[in-house]
Amino acid sequence: MGILSAEHMTPRHGTTVRLPGRVSIGILATGSYLPETEIGNDEVAVPAGVDAAWISERTGILSRRRAAPDQATSDLAIAAARRALEAAAVRAADLQLIIVATSTPDYPQPSTASLVQGALGATGAAAFDINAVCSGFVFALSVAQRFLAQTAGGRALVIGADVYSRILNRTDRRTSTLFGDGAGAVILGDVPPERGMVADQLASFGEYADLIRVPGGGSRTPLTAEALAAGLQHFTMQGRAVREFVESYLPPAVAGFLKDAGLSPDDVDHVIPHQANGRMLDSLLPHLDLPRAVLHRTVERYGNTGAASIPITLDHANRSGRLRAGDVVLLAGFGGGMATGISVLHW
Repeated sequence: MGILSAEHMTPRHGTTVRLPGRVSIGILATGSYLPETEIGNDEVAVPAGVDAAWISERTGILSRRRAAPDQATSDLAIAAARRALEAAAVRAADLQLIIVATSTPDYPQPSTASLVQGALGATGAAAFDINAVCSGFVFALSVAQRFLAQTAGGRALVIGADVYSRILNRTDRRTSTLFGDGAGAVILGDVPPERGMVADQLASFGEYADLIRVPGGGSRTPLTAEALAAGLQHFTMQGRAVREFVESYLPPAVAGFLKDAGLSPDDVDHVIPHQANGRMLDSLLPHLDLPRAVLHRTVERYGNTGAASIPITLDHANRSGRLRAGDVVLLAGFGGGMATGISVLHW
């Protein structure tokens, strides 16, 4: 992973797309759902062979939520969606699109989004999933914006939801200490010209696809008895290499993105990054060089919730009243694939 220097990564930035000004699409409302069961570091530490202090010192995480045995990803997504719909005063029947960003779907098929659609009664909506792992919500937001730009008066529901507790090896301290379960959702629609999404940038780095993976369960390696015995159903991550990737790539990517979007670092009021690891966020923020931006965090309370982490954190910032009309909000996702998604909007 020594090649991952900022100099090396600069030519690999994704293409920044400035969204058409003739149609302003923005976030009308937010919602989130966290399962009731709270898991502290003491409970996670024992099977991982560490102590609670080791977890808090290395991750900044103090607790996380775990889905109940009868809850799947769609259940969390439906609960978050209902809260967003209520906040937006939008009926499910009026939705034209539902996208669920997840890498822990209920089933290989059908899509989790189709289960959400059926439960909500959103009979007029097209529904599908996106898997860009922890960047998935920003990818889904980008797709929904482009759809709505061609759909006069349309409404879209975009959800990030993951239940990582089902795919963790509890003895692997590199992963079991980090992840929690949750879902976050937004309603997108027409907003006044001075508000809405300004630009986004999506990028993928398939040459690093092995840094974060679940080896078993797909067509490459079906979950046979032998595969299960080998633990191939579990999530794996090369943590140090992932951190090196993020710290090498993201700061120059954000700087180039803002320049392409016609904004300066001083323009950014809020940054909502993927909540991967509290210590990573501590080290990353100074390198983003956003002097006025407030960094919003939920990682201490909820851990890394995958594709749900950005919309959960966005919902918390919104419902706490910290986001004001016209504020510039930067969303920054990064995760398996490897993939990154950056988006900026006027609240």
